[in-house]
Amino acid sequence: MTLDLPLIWAGVIAFGIFMYVVMDGFDLGIGILYPFFRDKDERDAMMNTVAPIWDGNETWLVLGGAGLFAAFPLAYSVVLTALYLPLVIMLIALIFRGVAFEFRFKAKRTRYVWDAAFIGGSIVATFAQGVVLGAFIEGLKVENRQFVGGAFDWLAPFPLFCGAGLVAGYAMLGCAWLLMKTEGKLRHKMYKLMLPLTCVLLLFIAAVSIWTPLAHPAIAERWFTLPNLFYFIPVPTLVAVTVLGIVRAVQLKIDWQPFVLTLALIALSYTGLAISLWPNIIPPSVSIWEASAPASSQAFALVGVVFMVPIILIYTAYSYWVFRGKVVVGEGYH
Repeated sequence: MTLDLPLIWAGVIAFGIFMYVVMDGFDLGIGILYPFFRDKDERDAMMNTVAPIWDGNETWLVLGGAGLFAAFPLAYSVVLTALYLPLVIMLIALIFRGVAFEFRFKAKRTRYVWDAAFIGGSIVATFAQGVVLGAFIEGLKVENRQFVGGAFDWLAPFPLFCGAGLVAGYAMLGCAWLLMKTEGKLRHKMYKLMLPLTCVLLLFIAAVSIWTPLAHPAIAERWFTLPNLFYFIPVPTLVAVTVLGIVRAVQLKIDWQPFVLTLALIALSYTGLAISLWPNIIPPSVSIWEASAPASSQAFALVGVVFMVPIILIYTAYSYWVFRGKVVVGEGYH
């Protein structure tokens, strides 16, 4: 049996990006929520929930980028050329945020500077990721295997809207994480924020779900023609069920459920994106097979992935297990 290497690599990259969104999403979300909390001890507790694990979360971003370079060099060159500016802005913001993690706890007179770096880095990095996503969905201009668009094509209403939407999504994910990891007044405040953030994210999801088929006839045809409509209708149905589950979990104050259900909501949104764009890795018309590297190169790189991904999963699971439990304001993990 011949392996479909481009398909396997598309799955690896999709998995890496999804893991990054999930794992780095909630600690970016904490930075987005920071301005709503002025108390020093509460801010310390919020940051302590992710301080031991945040840098490992970004491993998945490296996996996604390296996998794209190894398996789909055409897509790598086109995407980086088209979206160079927002990607550089994202990386600079992540650097500021990473430095803030290390300096904030040691600083006294300048703590407000590092708090601002943490807030700004989190918001800007998240917004830039959303802009990249929106520009990718809009499509990139490719001729003769080269990007022929402008450096500021991403500076358009839909990508900017997606940037704002991702800020709302990460804020909700961070809120759900803190529900699971904190106690007392801080936990109570998160319960008050959870449903408003859910409503805001749901509005963004609905707007994008309407906007994309209206702007792209191919996506409309993918979703709304028969028999596809019957195949894909479970996705929006499950979104509705998941949101109702979040409302119920908040009412019953079941701390772990909002986080798990928010992850499910993100997974469903990710699934909807995959359905809309499949099988193109450079929308609107370059497929994973057209953009793939030689089979020998993909097979060679895949050997490394087979060994490395399980190792990453094991040490990630172990670190989360070690730092399980809740963080108490003024104390730390217990």
